[in-house]
This record gives sequence, C-alpha cells and structure tokens, in this order.
Amino acid sequence: MKKLILIALAFVAYTSYTQAQEISKNAIGLRLGDSNGFGAEVSYQRAIGDNNRLEFDLGWRTGNHYDGVKLIGLYQWVWNIDGGFNWYAGPGAGFAAYSFDHDHYYNHPNFYDHDDKDAFIILAGTVGIEYSFDFPLQLSLDLRPELGFGDSYYDNNDLDFDVGLGVRYQF
Repeated sequence: MKKLILIALAFVAYTSYTQAQEISKNAIGLRLGDSNGFGAEVSYQRAIGDNNRLEFDLGWRTGNHYDGVKLIGLYQWVWNIDGGFNWYAGPGAGFAAYSFDHDHYYNHPNFYDHDDKDAFIILAGTVGIEYSFDFPLQLSLDLRPELGFGDSYYDNNDLDFDVGLGVRYQF
C-alpha cells in the first residue's frame, strides 16, 4: 500500500511539473496593432511570478486625419495550453495624447479649419495567445478592448478593439 501511495504521489508531482509553464523573466519587442488606425508599440513584459506578468506598451497610432501616442500598462495571468503555447488575459490602464485635423471631421459653418489636441485616460483589457520558441523568440496575437475618457472629437468615449501581433525577444 505504501508503494502505491508513493507511486501515486510521484505521478502527481511529475504531471504537475510537466504542466508547469515557463514564462520568460523579461521580453522586449514590437506589437503591431489596429483599431481605428495602424500603429506600432514598443512592448516590454516583466514576469512577477510563475504565471503572472506586467506588460508596458509605448506606441503611436495614425489614422485618417489624426496622430497619437499612448502608454498602456497591463497585468496578465498566463496559462499554459500545450508546450510553448500559452494564453493570457488581464486588465490595464493607460494614457493617450492625440492630435486631430478637424476640417475633415466637420463640414459645418460653425466649425472652422484648425487642429486640436486631446489627452485622456484609457481603461483596457487584454486576451491573447502566444508561442515561445526553443530559442528566445515569442510571437503573440491578442485583442485589447480600450475605453478612452476624453473629448468626443475622436469618439474615444466609445469602446475600441485593438488587435495586435507581437514579436518579442525573451531574456
């Protein structure tokens, strides 16, 4: 009976160990995304536990008649699917500053041609899938819903869905 219990404990310990994921301590790279316009972000991930990490993205967006920069911070829980495949999800927040060209947005006599700027806070979330290769490269695909709180020029009081492809070097 003791042998059976020891074998069962060894089996449970082995399967728990083989299911444990390994997320990189650090990863840095690019995240290319699109919500209302194309943009690129410098992306940095920092592990803060066995299956938790922080992600910071500093990027720029450009679209029809607007340009902007934004900084997003995300807390992520990471779960192993199989081998190098993981999926992740988590909440976040950020800050954005945009410049708008209003003569293309309004065709009304009360509005005049000028540029305007807006800075606002963003609430965000993320859900995605990633693959870590045997060499220090990580590819990811994620969806990041973002809700901005600012003036209504950019419709940033609406929910935007930012889809991104990430390529990061792990170290």
